[in-house]
Amino acid sequence: MLITHGGRFSGYGLYLLKGRPVFHYNLAGVARYTIAGKNPLAPGKHTILFDFKYDGSGLGKGGIGTLLVDGKKVAQGRVERTLAFRLSLDETLDCGEDTGTPVSEDYRVPFKFTGKLAKVVIDLTPGPLSAADEQKLKQDQAAIRVAR
Repeated sequence: MLITHGGRFSGYGLYLLKGRPVFHYNLAGVARYTIAGKNPLAPGKHTILFDFKYDGSGLGKGGIGTLLVDGKKVAQGRVERTLAFRLSLDETLDCGEDTGTPVSEDYRVPFKFTGKLAKVVIDLTPGPLSAADEQKLKQDQAAIRVAR
C-alpha cells in the first residue's frame, strides 16, 4: 500500500499488486473502479502519480483517472461516479500500509509496503471552475446545510 483513504465501505487506494501500480476507487460498495498498469515496475526508484480529471458540473460526478510512472502513462480509465461528500468517518488515511478495512478485495490488511516510501503528495488544487459550476456548488452546499 502506498496510500489509502477509507476502506471496505468507501474509499480509494494507490498500491502495488504483484509489482504493478494500481488505483482502486470504492464507491460505497455500490461500484468499484480499478485502473492498473499492465507490467510490474522494475526494481529501483520510481515516481507514481494518479491524476484525476473531474467531469465537473456538480457533486458526485465522474472523471478520467490516469496512472503515470516516472512521467509516462501506464493506464487510464473512467470512474463513472464519485462520493458526493465524505468518506467513512470510521476509517483512516494511511501511508505505507492499510490499518483499517481493505478498500479492495485484492489484498489483506495491513498490506505493508516493503520498499522505501520517500514521499507522498496529495494535491487537491481544483481545476478551473466555470461560473455556472461555482454557482451550482454554492447551491448544493446550501441545500446540504438546510437538509441537516
